[in-house]
Amino acid sequence: MGLQEQVEKKVRKAREASRGLVCLNSGTKNKALFLMADRLDAEAGFLKEENRKDIKAAESKGLSKAMIDRLLLNDQRIKSMASGLREVAALPDPVGEVTRMWKRPNNLQIGKIRVPIGVIGIIYESRPNVTADAASLCLKAGNAVVLRGGSEAMHSNSAISRILSQSADDAGIPDGAIQFIDVPDREAVMHLLKMDRYVDLIIPRGGEGLIRTVCDNSTIPVIKHDKGICHTYVDRYADLDMAEKICINAKCQRPGVCNAMETLLVHEEIAGSFLQRLGHSLVKAGVEIRGCPRTRDLIPGCKEAVEQDWSTEYNDLILSVRVVDSLEQAIEHITQYGSQHSEAIVTKDYAMARRFLTEVDAAAVYVNASTRFTDGYEFGLGAEIGISTNRLHARGPMGLEELTTYKFIIYGDGQIRE
Repeated sequence: MGLQEQVEKKVRKAREASRGLVCLNSGTKNKALFLMADRLDAEAGFLKEENRKDIKAAESKGLSKAMIDRLLLNDQRIKSMASGLREVAALPDPVGEVTRMWKRPNNLQIGKIRVPIGVIGIIYESRPNVTADAASLCLKAGNAVVLRGGSEAMHSNSAISRILSQSADDAGIPDGAIQFIDVPDREAVMHLLKMDRYVDLIIPRGGEGLIRTVCDNSTIPVIKHDKGICHTYVDRYADLDMAEKICINAKCQRPGVCNAMETLLVHEEIAGSFLQRLGHSLVKAGVEIRGCPRTRDLIPGCKEAVEQDWSTEYNDLILSVRVVDSLEQAIEHITQYGSQHSEAIVTKDYAMARRFLTEVDAAAVYVNASTRFTDGYEFGLGAEIGISTNRLHARGPMGLEELTTYKFIIYGDGQIRE
């Protein structure tokens, strides 16, 4: 069987399963999610063993520490995956919710009801937990899912998907609802992206290169975010103790993720006192600082920031820093270089905060908080399928509701159109 036939076989099976999924009640879906969670916990040893194969290969290829961290499965992360499945089971089922109902003058009753999208293809890199997150959310929202993880995590993803798929089958979920393309050949992705006859939506999760490739080649609608170039602007009215805590968290807590801060903007009036103290803390945390000329005058050892730095998603302990003259200049910088993902202001001034919230164009805009909160778990959505910077259908962290669409339902008593 050729590669295209292998991929088509899986997506056709997912399409067949989707017809049964739409009819499932919440109890059956939740039973499957709990069983999947229990088995992930029980198979932690096996999962770590498979993950070690991926880690060893990544180290031999010289991948960065940040990339290897994204690959790693330890006891805590396996428990977190299982916990995420249970959290999704506890969430209200959006399928079947009537969001609106109205009556026309001819007594037709018209409504809108949430329904599954159908078959969703998830193409992702590095993090094995995406396998569990994607499968759980798609299942709870009544969708079949076709998963294609990166080759760097093939052993880990294959192991997780086998556990999830078998658990779903045992719980009475239609056979084929969770499909995993375990072929490392990148041509498998190209074939998947052309199967619009069977797949309704593609969601890529990964770096700019992956997302651009998906968007350029897909004949299926795509929901994505291009980059995670997130900014924190420390205003002249900021509480500097709060600002330092937020900046350290946004950059250092987990630098290899899309909601980590990549550029810090600081108002000139507080730059002298703030950047000297923050610079010391950042260097102590292992951060390489690349700054504008005014920043370099304030932080010893700071490297020169070049034009490319302002538009770079480092995914590492590297930070670009610029001193700005005003809120307006900070917003202009974010508008020019930002990726419409997550942006934050630290200020005690209400008017400044309101302007930032109104004028900054991003999926998530923060006042006095770290950008690291742009996450389905932290927003109370349960496990997230990804973060969208699209303007249509979904924006920001995508939870259960974003994995449904709607249809109109019409009740009549014999009406005909004149």
